Amino acid sequence: MVPDLVPIERIEKRVLLLRGHKVMLDADLAELYGVRTKVLIQAVKRNLDRFPEDFMFCLTNQEVTFLRSQFVTSSWGGRRYLPYAFTEHGVAMLSSVLNSQQAILVNVQIMRTFGRLREMLSSHKELAQKLAQLEKKYDYQFKIVFDAIRELMTPPPSPKKRHIGF
Repeated sequence: MVPDLVPIERIEKRVLLLRGHKVMLDADLAELYGVRTKVLIQAVKRNLDRFPEDFMFCLTNQEVTFLRSQFVTSSWGGRRYLPYAFTEHGVAMLSSVLNSQQAILVNVQIMRTFGRLREMLSSHKELAQKLAQLEKKYDYQFKIVFDAIRELMTPPPSPKKRHIGF
């Protein structure tokens, strides 16, 4: 068995939700693959027919601004172009345009990560459905318990930004 090149937890932190898709940004993928972002994008552009819109898309200025505000600092540096986002299918396709051994091993880990995230999302939906069924089955005195469980399942709201200064 080949040892894991990149821990799944490290990859999970780089998966973002944009336009309703779980994606990874070109700079993050390039770093994981051990290549410069420019090299990754050049390989993609030489094989553009392998990357339809549901595999890869270019971020808008508004999306970039939003991401920068979320992460406070820019991980993209002084780029001259907008970043690309790759869906799970796009990441899989990258393995056919980047032929290094590291790219292949990292791709395996990324595919495992997307699978793991899919399983977690699925189990959360199943739990919510089971809870709804139980709530219908039992009477009012258990409503407080069900409400408390639902509250625990709901992610906390994102903190509001405070303006500092004037």
